[in-house]
Amino acid sequence: MTQATQSIDGGPTGARHTRILIIGAGFAGLGAAIRLDQAGQKDFLVVERGSEVGGTWRDNTYPGAACDVPSQLYSFSFAPNREWSRSFSGQPEIQAYIRKVALESGVLDRHLFDTEVTGAEWDAAARIWRVETDRGPITADVVVPAVGALCEPSLPAITGIEDFAGTVFHSSRWNHDEDLTGKRVAVIGTGASAIQIVPAIAGKVAHLDVYQRTAPWVLPRADRKYTAIERLAYRHLPGMTRLARAGVYALRETQVLGLTRIPSALKPLQLAAQAHLRMQIRDPQLRAKVTPDFQIGCKRMLISNNYYPALARENVDVVTDPIREVKAHSIVTADGTEREIDVLIVATGFHVTDSPMFDLIRGTDGSTLAQSWDVAGMRGYKGTTVPGFPNMFFLVGPNTGLGHSSMVYMIESQINYVIDALATMDREKLASVEVRPEPVAQFNDWIQQRLSTSVWNTGGCASWYLDKHGNNTTLWPGHTFQFRNATRTFDVTAYDTVPVSAGAADRNLEETAS
Repeated sequence: MTQATQSIDGGPTGARHTRILIIGAGFAGLGAAIRLDQAGQKDFLVVERGSEVGGTWRDNTYPGAACDVPSQLYSFSFAPNREWSRSFSGQPEIQAYIRKVALESGVLDRHLFDTEVTGAEWDAAARIWRVETDRGPITADVVVPAVGALCEPSLPAITGIEDFAGTVFHSSRWNHDEDLTGKRVAVIGTGASAIQIVPAIAGKVAHLDVYQRTAPWVLPRADRKYTAIERLAYRHLPGMTRLARAGVYALRETQVLGLTRIPSALKPLQLAAQAHLRMQIRDPQLRAKVTPDFQIGCKRMLISNNYYPALARENVDVVTDPIREVKAHSIVTADGTEREIDVLIVATGFHVTDSPMFDLIRGTDGSTLAQSWDVAGMRGYKGTTVPGFPNMFFLVGPNTGLGHSSMVYMIESQINYVIDALATMDREKLASVEVRPEPVAQFNDWIQQRLSTSVWNTGGCASWYLDKHGNNTTLWPGHTFQFRNATRTFDVTAYDTVPVSAGAADRNLEETAS
């Protein structure tokens, strides 16, 4: 694909200036760039540390990588994909869609790839963000972090792992040069990535050990190829795509009651998962090992038709004893058992509530975002703005995650909010907007009150949805259309504002002093 290769050319201060700086070119960052362009906000720049668009779907190229959200929901509403080949799409097809949208959108001329942000600080006097990258400085009136929640691999703190003499890599940084054929392999983790990796490699390795800390609930994957007639209809009848999307959306929203208000309503799903387990694993000892001890929905519900059969293979062992240490050629568990391996695959998720990006952004008092959130955890207003960080709009921020539907819908809702915020700033001639602490407190009190009855808080499990304080700062506790309504317009009354004239006066004073 064609991509921008220009250097960061600065003015007298050496910094390139843009009105809006977007950090990240995944679904969120690319979507923001396209919608800003469509809204007439042409002065923006997207910086991306990778070599192309795609984010999560660019990085996660492990065998079997696929989406667990139906294809019809997993595209931008303003750029529907009429070429999906199946009901649940794989990584190559999703990445191809993102590339195609990027190429056709006309916004790649404002992308800087292979450019990593190393710091960002609010300049209160000049009313701008000063951003450092490994290719030089940038200043911006508005910053939109769109780095996503599933971008920074989380590595386990296991004694001796750094001394392992074989090959070790995280699932999201797959080593395609490592041929697993005939090797002894260990996979640590049984989450969404692991249940796709294990079936994809079990048939080629000599032996596979799957280290399970917590057994997940696994539902059947209703995946199938679309028929030729269906593909023709989706391609040539736009109404078919819209109808299918609406149907899938409505069906997914039916899960919200059980997830957020009445967990007992999820009982039919749990019965279906139990039946799926009984049908696919006949060995009672193995079945007992992989039977969850918490209510379905408490942790992410997974879907697979081949995970359980892979675990039942003769060359696969499920290990539930905790890992004590990793040696040069083996893993030792707490019971003293030593299992030799050649390759170690770490599928232990991501830094969701403690992203390293939080350490790089400094607000009005010089504190980093990580420091601001250290005491009470991640807190934002409508998942998008944070007190002490003016003119910063997070995409996929606190409590915007979902346990049932497509994050693309939530991303588009937040983009609507950002676009209306910019329009409000233009209309009312505002140099900066900063959400006040009171609306944030009220909003988060409502969030936590709603979450108190959710299956994520009452289902008897510990999950990556919870931060170090035990608070669920990750998920949205309601229907997605409620979030869409909440972010439809920018409520400027919740913000402290500074007019452009004041901002200009401050800049003049700063320039005079210098």
